[in-house]
This record gives sequence, structure tokens and C-alpha cells, in this order.
Amino acid sequence: MCKWLSAFLLAACIPAFAYEGIGRPATPDEVAAWDIDVRPDFKGLPAGSGSVKQGQKVWDDKCASCHGTFGESNEVFTPIVGGTTAEDIRTGRVKALLNPEIQRTTLMKVSTLSTLWDYVRRAMPWNAPKTLTVDEVYAVVAYMLNLGDILPDDFVLSNANMAQVQARLPNRNGMTRDHGLWDPKAKPDVAAVACMHDCVSEVRIASELPEHARGSHGNLAEQQRHWGATKASMAASRADGPTIARRSACMGCHAIEGRSVGPAFQEVAQRYRGRAEAPALLVDKVRHGGSGVWGTVPMPANPGLSEEDTRTVIAWILGEAK
Repeated sequence: MCKWLSAFLLAACIPAFAYEGIGRPATPDEVAAWDIDVRPDFKGLPAGSGSVKQGQKVWDDKCASCHGTFGESNEVFTPIVGGTTAEDIRTGRVKALLNPEIQRTTLMKVSTLSTLWDYVRRAMPWNAPKTLTVDEVYAVVAYMLNLGDILPDDFVLSNANMAQVQARLPNRNGMTRDHGLWDPKAKPDVAAVACMHDCVSEVRIASELPEHARGSHGNLAEQQRHWGATKASMAASRADGPTIARRSACMGCHAIEGRSVGPAFQEVAQRYRGRAEAPALLVDKVRHGGSGVWGTVPMPANPGLSEEDTRTVIAWILGEAK
């Protein structure tokens, strides 16, 4: 069955004779890599389980460096936990959302447990997406819910009890279906009139980023993290430092010049210039993570980056990453 997740997969459902010579059928491995969505009714949820205690270990090892020890986060990411009460759990509506001044957390906003589970499975950890096992996803979601006082310390979350846990989400009744995006027959929430004559020649954007913020994260297309067959094919061909840095999402936190989330590569080169131990030190830092050298934001571990690729990137950086 065709999935909506990726347009290119539709090629698998189009007869070869319809567009001869264009595209190819998706391989079973490519389909399986994308066909992992979990619906709000929990269809698609794989069998598995994980305890709060197990989730704490996963969290400490792979999540806390970006999201904080207790889900309170740091100056880069917004908090996951906080802002909910026992009354919110009872009613299914988070009262604090009515206060425009308060920081919105994940547990305040999310209305379907499948959304939280699915996002963790497909996108986390940021530097190594889809590396968590199914049981680890259950465990770490259980731990997050425990931090929000939604689940007790001895709880074991599984595919068998997800529906019961959904009934305890603080904002489970916060989602509205009263809009055109939900019901195709309903009135849309936008309106437009086609211009047939005397039309404007230049479209002005109503809201845009200020000049200093544009492009601050570099080319996002080059920062996409690959998975499945495409990842294997890319790994088969050796690449240079900047190519590896871009495809491994290093550019999401670092720039060549100018600090963003972490230090610029040229800053790193200047600090370690002339130090014989620098290559080995930085390879270890990239692969295993660390903190305290460049401020309070920690460097997460990158276990998915091979030692050979890491050495290539470090050599490029120490060459002042031009």
C-alpha cells in the first residue's frame, strides 16, 4: 500500500509502462525504512515495552545532553517537561496554555501519545536518528511521562497499554477538528481569489526573518540525515571533510565562520593550532561527546559517524576549514 510519507515512494505503485524510463520502483528496504508511522488510533505501533527505569538510562545516555537531566532543557532547546498539573491530567486540558506569557513545553501541547512516540522513534537522537530500538523508545517515552507526573515510577509502557496512557495526557482534549484541514467537506480556513487582470507583479511576504537571521543555519538541504539504502550508497564512496560534515548534520550546530549553537570550525582550528594531541582529542570529543570547553551547551556523542570519517572531518577543521 502506498504511504503518504514520501512522494518518491509513489513510484512503487505506478505501472512501469505508464512512465517508461522515469524513476524506478522503491525497494522493499526503502519502503520499510519510511513505513513506520503510528496513527492516533495506534495502528502501526510495533510490539514492545520499556520501563521508566530503563528509560532513565536511555535518557541520561542519549537525550539529556540536549534536553536537560529532567527535561528542563538548556538555552538552545525548549523544555519538554513542565507547566502541567494533576488537574490538567484529570480534565485533559492544560490550563496554563491560556497564559500567553508562559513557556510552552512538549507535555503541555501534545494531544496524542502516538505523536510523541512516533517523533522520538523517527527523529531522535538528533545526531543519530532511528538508532533507538523499539523497546528503548517505549522506555524513554515512559520516562518523559514520568517526569511530568503522568506515569508512576514503576510503570512499564507497551503497545498493550498505550491507549490507557493516552487517557492521561494533560492536553488530550486540546486538539480541535473544527477546521477545513481535517474535514474535506468543511469550509477551508483560508480564502483566495484568482487574479485575472491587473495583477501585482511582485509578491510581498507578510512576515519574514530579519536580515541578520537569514541563512544562519546554512543550507538545510545539505544537513539532511540519510537513512536506509541512500545512506549505504553514500558511505560506499569516500568523501572529503566538508561533505561528511554537511551530510552528518554537523552544520546544524556549527558554521565555518561565526558561532551559532557551537563554536565555528575556524575557532576550533585556532584554539588547537600547533597541538600534536589535537587530532586524537577532537576525534574522541566528536565520537563520544563532551562539555565545558566552549560554554554550557554540551557536544552530543556521534556514534553513527565512523572513526575514519571523523578523522577526515577533524583534519579538514584543523586545516582551518576553508
